[in-house]
Amino acid sequence: MVESRLVGPVRVVGVGLLGTSIGLGLQGRGIDVIVADASPTNLSIAIDYGAGRAAAAEDDPQLIVVCVPPDVTAEIVARELDAYPNAIVTDVASVKLAPLDALRAHGADVSRYIGSHPLAGRERGGPLSGRADLFIGRPWVVAAHDGISYQQATAIDDLILDLGAILVEMSPEEHDRAVALVSHVPQVVSTLMAQRLTDAPASALNLAGQGLRDAVRVAASDPELWVQILGANAEPVRKILLALRGDLDRFIDALDNPVAPGAGRKIAEEIAAGNTGVARLPGKHGQDRRFASLVVMVDDKPGQLARLFNEIGEVGVNLEDLRLEHSPGAQIGLAEISVLPEAVARLTEELAARGWRIAG
Repeated sequence: MVESRLVGPVRVVGVGLLGTSIGLGLQGRGIDVIVADASPTNLSIAIDYGAGRAAAAEDDPQLIVVCVPPDVTAEIVARELDAYPNAIVTDVASVKLAPLDALRAHGADVSRYIGSHPLAGRERGGPLSGRADLFIGRPWVVAAHDGISYQQATAIDDLILDLGAILVEMSPEEHDRAVALVSHVPQVVSTLMAQRLTDAPASALNLAGQGLRDAVRVAASDPELWVQILGANAEPVRKILLALRGDLDRFIDALDNPVAPGAGRKIAEEIAAGNTGVARLPGKHGQDRRFASLVVMVDDKPGQLARLFNEIGEVGVNLEDLRLEHSPGAQIGLAEISVLPEAVARLTEELAARGWRIAG
């Protein structure tokens, strides 16, 4: 068993996806985990699943991790601070300034509280979706404030490192502005684009490719949760949406008469600005390195994708990324393989020699 930094016990309040995953990860390192939840059913499932044990009257946790919806985060944190005066308390809500402000207004002892936020998740929630490896390699923000000392925050740093996540330090204000840009506004844009599909004819939807699916993927998110998140981070989200509205207005003006002098240039400049933005996103392992791709046609039969991966490995080319799209009306998939640019020609030749059909 790998030695842990935390001593424990650790109390986890709320055993949805994140809470259960935290419990599983810490239990796997031999740490005593206490789990609690408002739902007896969820609590029973999490305990049976191995995420921790039920609370006992003599519990004196080193650290408490509150994993509840944003609209009750401050209330539960305040309750835990009162109930366990020797514990450091953190939460994993996706907004950080609102809970801190609410706790200060409540008069809570924020000298023992510091918010945090793991940027990890799955498409499904609940204790059955928990995974001990959910946080490995994922950023986990610690939102420091003036009311807590570095020594007291050490337990939260240890939690993050024990779970294999990457510790990122930000102020609550910096965090909320950042997630507004990289998470909350993309959710709104995806949702609004998906709304356009509601009354779209089936003939149009049958033409949908991976580009549209990528754009609307997060639109399937839980409305109740997002009402809470957007309400708690409204101002940063609103500022970005106002700027985006200006971008849309410029684009619409250019399309109003696309053959007018300068209209084509305006459209090209907007598209190029988007290219620049995408290029700033960190690639694999955080590296600023671009990859090239080729599209391989894969029969929709058991074992075909595994065979493709195996043969790419036999060729000696490292697979950097993969996107899989199914062709409408045909029993094939289109596997877009991303590799280093210098490997494309050789991989294309080798795969074709092995009988694979290269679509692009």
